[in-house]
Amino acid sequence: MSEDWLEVTLQAKQQDVEALEDWLFESGALSVTLRDSEDDDDIAHAVLEPVPGEVRLWDEVTLVGLFAQDSTPEQVQNALYLAAAMTGLSVPVHRISKLGDREWERAWMDNFKPMQFGDRLWICPTEQAAPDSDAVTIRLDPGLAFGTGTHATTAQCLAWMGDKTKESLTPFKGQSVIDYGCGSGVLAIAALMLGASEAWAVDIDEQAILATRTNAAQNSVVENIKVGQPDILGSVQVDVLLANILFKPLMSLADNLAQKVKPGGSLVLSGILEEQMEPLRLRYNDNFEFAQNQVQDGWALMTAVRR
Repeated sequence: MSEDWLEVTLQAKQQDVEALEDWLFESGALSVTLRDSEDDDDIAHAVLEPVPGEVRLWDEVTLVGLFAQDSTPEQVQNALYLAAAMTGLSVPVHRISKLGDREWERAWMDNFKPMQFGDRLWICPTEQAAPDSDAVTIRLDPGLAFGTGTHATTAQCLAWMGDKTKESLTPFKGQSVIDYGCGSGVLAIAALMLGASEAWAVDIDEQAILATRTNAAQNSVVENIKVGQPDILGSVQVDVLLANILFKPLMSLADNLAQKVKPGGSLVLSGILEEQMEPLRLRYNDNFEFAQNQVQDGWALMTAVRR
């Protein structure tokens, strides 16, 4: 296995960024970073994920998709063309190159700072002091898996959870939770630290599974979390299911996800664009009663209760 990570770099107009970001994820990218194309190529200038509420004003954007260590340039190239064909895109001019572990680690550590969600929920890098000793603080080293909490999709899920700390530090006490598409495992870990009795964190990406296990150990929740591919769920039904993935898998997995939520349980859907809310609501409508939706920077969060 190669010791280097592969990255795909391309430039885009602001209006094309979302489509190209989706294309990179469909191709198998573990994460997608953005930076102003007017900056130089020093990775220290890269912005790993947009800060919650931040609006990009750059005319030219450089996108960098990160691919797993066991990928070859030929495999990545084939995946890019296949994803383009599936999404109806023309393959843009791009560059495939290597990125060493140390460069990536330095980049995200420079940008990842403590963040607050709701009244008393914090996400904090392991090497930094907890901002509030009376709050619930998750120590997070995301590694190379998506989900530090800074992207609007993850931030919205964490804000939904953090808002519940207004009345209690254990708003999920005794509940069971699925984090579907767990990335770094931050949502499953947050649920456990907010009182959930058990959590399942599942992902199709082995790097995400590794990062989740590492972060679960860092936060002392290993005994209450089960981590692996989605098939570990079996016939499990839970009180809360969080799915922070993309529109297409949310549509195709609708029946399966519905079966995983107990009657009266909560479903939280994220990773979707504002214009995708209505078809998604119609897809899930037979099984769920939807509450008011939330939108941030064009990204939507949908919550519903199982009938």
